[in-house]
Amino acid sequence: MIAIISDVHGNFPALRAVMAEIEKIGCHKVISLGDVAGYYCNINECIDLLRKKNVINIMGNHDHYLVNDLNCIRSKSANDCLDYQRENISSENFDWLKCSTLRMDIDVASFVHGGWNDNLEEYLIDIQEDYFKDEKAKYYFSGHTHIQSLKLLGNLYHCNPGSVGQPRDHDPKAAFALFDGERIYLKRIEYDIDEIALAMKNCGFDRYYYKGLYSGVRIGYSSG
Repeated sequence: MIAIISDVHGNFPALRAVMAEIEKIGCHKVISLGDVAGYYCNINECIDLLRKKNVINIMGNHDHYLVNDLNCIRSKSANDCLDYQRENISSENFDWLKCSTLRMDIDVASFVHGGWNDNLEEYLIDIQEDYFKDEKAKYYFSGHTHIQSLKLLGNLYHCNPGSVGQPRDHDPKAAFALFDGERIYLKRIEYDIDEIALAMKNCGFDRYYYKGLYSGVRIGYSSG
């Protein structure tokens, strides 16, 4: 059984809960679809745990911004968090993140962060079977949208495991997926949101940056 996680975004309490559940299940491999960096303050704690568990990381767009000293053109709040992480990430964890691959293919499965046309920035929301006409796999896994989904597209499957650290589907529980080589299982687990909220507050971030975690929405989201 393989566990697939994505979009941890420096949220250590969420990652810790997910990894504990994965260990309880007995998965032999964990693949991260990227964006370990960005949004929340526990970048070193997250990478320390991923390194300890020998997790393979696919390069996410926030990971790319951090290791290449770039900004996100879409979000000031994302850049505020990236600036904090750049100042605080250890050299060993920086090097680990920088070594992330853009894509991984294993047997009948293919893994990227965004999409197969643009591994880093492409959002796959309403895709059809012909999107994969030039690809060879049967099972496709990507993150980036923070929205958990599993779709059957003809004879192909596309799975977004959702976000560990910042779900955006109005469910605050941390999301991940399991894959046994033939079947995909979507999973959710509760974690201590108050813990990451307090950590952010103690690092100088006001409630704007973390209040959305309680309702499962992105930073700055307003239902009005």
